[in-house]
Amino acid sequence: MKSLDRQFSPVRADDGDAAARAELDLLRDVVRLLPAGVTVQDAEGRLLLMNDAAAAQLGLSDAGPAAVSSEGLRHRRGVAAEVLRSGRAVVAEEVAQRAHGRQVLLTAHRPIRIAEHDLLLSSSADISEQKAFEDQLFRSAFYDELTELPTRRVIEHRVDNLLRSGAGRERFALAFLDIDNFKHINDYYGHATGDTLLVEFARRLDRELRDSDMLSRISGDEFLLLLHPIQSADEVADFIGSTLRRLAAPFFIDGSEIFASTSIGVSLCPDHGQSYDVLCRNADLAMYRVKNEGKGAAAFFDATIEREAQERMKIEQSLRLAILEKRFCCVFQAKVDIRSQEIMGVEALVRLRDDEGVIQAPGSFVNLAIELGLIDELTHLVLAEIVKSIDLINDTFGPNATISINVAAKQAGNPEFMRSFAQALEETGFPGRFMIEVTEDAFVAKTLFQDEILPLLRNLGVGISIDDFGVGYSSLSALADITADEIKIDRSFITDIHKRPRSQGILRAIESLSAALGMIVIAEGVESFEELAYLQAATKIRYAQGYYFARPILLEELKPVTSAYGDARVNLASRAAQSSRPSYLRGDGSRG
Repeated sequence: MKSLDRQFSPVRADDGDAAARAELDLLRDVVRLLPAGVTVQDAEGRLLLMNDAAAAQLGLSDAGPAAVSSEGLRHRRGVAAEVLRSGRAVVAEEVAQRAHGRQVLLTAHRPIRIAEHDLLLSSSADISEQKAFEDQLFRSAFYDELTELPTRRVIEHRVDNLLRSGAGRERFALAFLDIDNFKHINDYYGHATGDTLLVEFARRLDRELRDSDMLSRISGDEFLLLLHPIQSADEVADFIGSTLRRLAAPFFIDGSEIFASTSIGVSLCPDHGQSYDVLCRNADLAMYRVKNEGKGAAAFFDATIEREAQERMKIEQSLRLAILEKRFCCVFQAKVDIRSQEIMGVEALVRLRDDEGVIQAPGSFVNLAIELGLIDELTHLVLAEIVKSIDLINDTFGPNATISINVAAKQAGNPEFMRSFAQALEETGFPGRFMIEVTEDAFVAKTLFQDEILPLLRNLGVGISIDDFGVGYSSLSALADITADEIKIDRSFITDIHKRPRSQGILRAIESLSAALGMIVIAEGVESFEELAYLQAATKIRYAQGYYFARPILLEELKPVTSAYGDARVNLASRAAQSSRPSYLRGDGSRG
């Protein structure tokens, strides 16, 4: 412990009294070794006493004169003069940058009077670790750990302040941004790359913002952008348009060139709401309209979006009630051998009976069922209907016809569901009759589906069909990595195929590669004789499906149409007689 002013001593002892000296030495040692930093200053701010802890806290050297002139004492001198003038004790935090980092001291300053001297007694505790932990908790609560952007709570607080201060007159925009198909990027490239993409995405957005704007990450791949102030909707539209163009540029991550489009929904204050919840909800609704219409674009909220949302909610409630009441039914559509006219298989399709008994097409509810997590129950309901009606199915389509069931990509990538569904297929007693139809998206996460799910199905003799090939993540090279039994070419390639040379070339390429890989090709969506005639004459494709042959048939309709199918054949001749034959089709239906 250093006493820098030998003319003053807080404790005096008789030199002849050894006991008093020993007691004084003990007191000095105790003060010197205290874990708290202790200093005593006079009215001029001079340091009279300082223990070891205080010397370390203030970053002072052992030399007395150096200590007196140290930068670490300037703040203390100012505090000493102020506290002694006021005569009141003060507790304050003192922050300083040291070589080892940021230091925070919690210091209690107390004015005292000893031997006619006005002094300042200061006691300091180092709370640097505690403050660092508090800062960490604060950042965890208010800032995203990955991107370091403000969280939902921060941007909500900022919007609420704008609404309060502007009394409803403040103009600003909220934009809801969602990275399209981010799950597929995660599945294909890995979560580390996905995390890096989120960071780079945030940086690219943040670079163009003003100090008054705010970007927040509110969940996995969703961001909320506050634009304030704004003058007009056109100004916001221009900025959002330039943002979409910037985000459309590829991201280069670990040697990979990744394209990630973004869907954006925008709401304006006060036009589209005057509370954070309403504005955020409306921007979210606008974003989902973009998702439903093709992704990679932006939309402003309007009244039609709200009506669509209300209709969606109505469908959602109806869907949940329909599942509880088991108001779903199956329809069946044949897959036809266009060379022999035989039925080679049948696809089971789910339909919904609404409150009035009207049959609803799957487009009105299947995607919503997937989103709400209800699709698993629907798929099991379809299987149960098939098992219940297997005799009727056999009588109508033949006992050897395969039975196809659609499984969503989300389901196909879920081992828990697929294991339970495989067990249900096995329990039917005829698992080898089934063909599982999945879209190409299921094969994006190749390791999971191909390594874990496929062997499970193969062991039961269940076939695999790639549905809607030609859309989504299609590529001819992807076929080489996919283990499947059949490939169904999307109807967008088949519609008016006889008039579209480019589609004809793509069709031939898919046909050739599928044949090389041992996969059966099925043309989906055949609706006219001209389309059928082209397939028969200009390709080697043998199987097709579509309204030209048969519409999807309800279970209760199966018996009456049995005679029309005869011995499970489709009468193509009578169909052909209804249309003129193109020049490339001979009378026997063979290729020219």
